[in-house]
Amino acid sequence: MGIFFGSTVALNKVGCGRGCMVYACDSEELLTTMSQEPVILNVYDMYWFNQYTTPVGLGVFHSGVEIYGQEYAYGGHPYPFTGVFNINPRDCNELGEQFRFKESVVVGHTDFTEADVKRIIYELGKEYRGDRYHVMNKNCNNFSSDLVQILCGQDIPSWVNRLAYFSTWVPFLQRCLPGEWLTPCVLQNSISQQRQSSNNSSPSNSLS
Repeated sequence: MGIFFGSTVALNKVGCGRGCMVYACDSEELLTTMSQEPVILNVYDMYWFNQYTTPVGLGVFHSGVEIYGQEYAYGGHPYPFTGVFNINPRDCNELGEQFRFKESVVVGHTDFTEADVKRIIYELGKEYRGDRYHVMNKNCNNFSSDLVQILCGQDIPSWVNRLAYFSTWVPFLQRCLPGEWLTPCVLQNSISQQRQSSNNSSPSNSLS
């Protein structure tokens, strides 16, 4: 598992298209039948920090969105390509030892196909580049929120992104966080592979 570069096919299923006639129907049963795939938010404790801060109402959490047997998340790095990556759902070993699985929340259901989801992830990856990561307004939980909104039109629980609110009171917080918080292990490995591939394919040894 690793960084998600996906397909270069353009995202097509954004509007309702032919489905508009279906959604205009009054049949709740039909809509329920169409929306079968669960959209699950997996939340992780930054446990060695939260054991001290949770009792006073603060928490630092990482999240990813599980759908069709894969979990998609976002992390920061200094390079101008996507920071979106995928792992096996709830696999803390792929994230790193500082992550501890906390809970799963079924946020809703979607009728997007697996191919649709991959195209959506690819398009979001253009916005969620690694070098655009910001602990307050473009973090892993912001990515999860945007993806969940697209897939099923729901919000993630507000407590999941409490770090963003807290960081407004502590502006230098991002500089204080360990790098592993921003770049999970699986993403670090994928970055190394991507850079090596780019170096091998480019005479100038520059990233494409």
